[in-house]
Amino acid sequence: MTHALVLAWADSINVLLIGVILALGVSLKKRYAAVVTLLVAGDWLGVFLLALATLYIFDGLQESVQKLVSSPVFGIILIAVGGLAAMMAWRNARQVSGPSGKPKENKIFGPIMQGLKKPSLRTVLTGFVLGVVQSATSAPFFGGLLVLSASGISTFARYVGLLGYASVALSLPALSAVLVGQVRMHPTSMVGRWFKWMRAHPREVSTIAGYVVAVLLIGMGIAHL
Repeated sequence: MTHALVLAWADSINVLLIGVILALGVSLKKRYAAVVTLLVAGDWLGVFLLALATLYIFDGLQESVQKLVSSPVFGIILIAVGGLAAMMAWRNARQVSGPSGKPKENKIFGPIMQGLKKPSLRTVLTGFVLGVVQSATSAPFFGGLLVLSASGISTFARYVGLLGYASVALSLPALSAVLVGQVRMHPTSMVGRWFKWMRAHPREVSTIAGYVVAVLLIGMGIAHL
């Protein structure tokens, strides 16, 4: 179960959602708390429902899942995915130091912000879509659910455990939302300067996040062998 939660935490390194939260902290003059609460709640719901469906599928293949998770192949897969994450982070770092020094404009970021000007159902739906898309493209998310499915704990405990799994997978964005709220009240604090740097250097932040995920996956893969 601990390994599953570590992988869920790796999934919480959601640069896009954290970037959206940072942008909201700057752009919203009021109702920041309401908008961000609905956004994170929608994201949590998306992660939870995807985890529920995925665990149900893995449980249907439980014998195969248990063989995979208990074999060295699972460790090799974690190392390989971690290596891929490191390679992508390295490519990102090279783009940072390229001739222009400027990252390409994120074409997804603008449309996302359009639905977050005030608290509404659209805010929840935006968070829901972000949660599903982020987790559906995250190897740690599925790796954690494989471990959970093969954990040997009761079916009831596994599915109740998904509440905690989804919460851990949203832990960093939720913490960012709280810290940004504090920064809005104390913009010149050390945390405020740190967040200002993050907002001005999104590609560097993405690169660091990629290396962190890579180290976690490679470390867990080696420990599994």
